[in-house]
Amino acid sequence: MPVRSGTVAANIGLHARPAALFVRAVTETGLPIVIRRSGSTAGVDARSLLEVMTADFDHGCKVDLVIDDQALEGDAALEQAEAALERLVKLLESQNGA
Repeated sequence: MPVRSGTVAANIGLHARPAALFVRAVTETGLPIVIRRSGSTAGVDARSLLEVMTADFDHGCKVDLVIDDQALEGDAALEQAEAALERLVKLLESQNGA
């Protein structure tokens, strides 16, 4: 199960514009990604703007991005998924991007 951790850098957290940018980037990956608070087992669908915004990921919140292994087939898919998660973490940790 590919997992990457990051910190929400946007001053307003994942609300409004930062959430929309993040969700758009997740949707473009075509992968079923879950975002959750680090240390938690419960998360929300990162492709859903409503779910991301209502989950209240504030500035400085540590999060995990997770993809279920069942959504991936083969080593190439795993490598692509890990690269996508890296890009998304960079976006989350960018003040301008998310």
